[in-house]
Amino acid sequence: MTNEQYYELIGPYEDVTKIMITKLDILNHSIYSKDMGKPIHHTQNRIKTKKSIEAKLERLSLSDSVMNAKEKLMDIAGIRVICHFPEEIYDLIQCLKRQSELIVIKEKDYIKNPKPSGYRSYHIVFGVPIHCLDAMEYFPVEIQFRTMSMDFWASMEHRICYKKEYDQKDKVSKELQQYALALELMESRCQEQMRLVKEWEACNC
Repeated sequence: MTNEQYYELIGPYEDVTKIMITKLDILNHSIYSKDMGKPIHHTQNRIKTKKSIEAKLERLSLSDSVMNAKEKLMDIAGIRVICHFPEEIYDLIQCLKRQSELIVIKEKDYIKNPKPSGYRSYHIVFGVPIHCLDAMEYFPVEIQFRTMSMDFWASMEHRICYKKEYDQKDKVSKELQQYALALELMESRCQEQMRLVKEWEACNC
């Protein structure tokens, strides 16, 4: 894949990223009342680099052609959405699913079903339509929804365990699993406290 081909490839993915960020921004302002606060703490986004696309295609035993990138990679465009609580993640996902122009390509709920490592997140790939002069085509964008505690754990796990040859990795991984459980419990208790606060506000309006 030449540099020129790469920049031509990623154009529509940059467009669908902007569309989804706008949709998320609108939901963040409208999904809850002003007193309940906004569900999204912050977002991050990225477009895979040429090197990253080529490396992933190589791992899939595919040539680094534009066609293979478009047909086989669902995560060229990626957005990470950080929320306060899991219930806010599910609310946002349901709101996005109700938008008829979007299609769900695939999804994995690692919040209700964490990975053995302790990793928790909600991964969903939406197909987003891009209209040209005489045609319309869907392009995928992968969105990872996490709470702040999930994002903290995942960042620390990546930072600590990035060296695959580290001889203490198994021991560290077991310790990180315990941290994941502790954070999940803390998150659950905080969400319950937030629910009680909302009930109190409703009764004292």
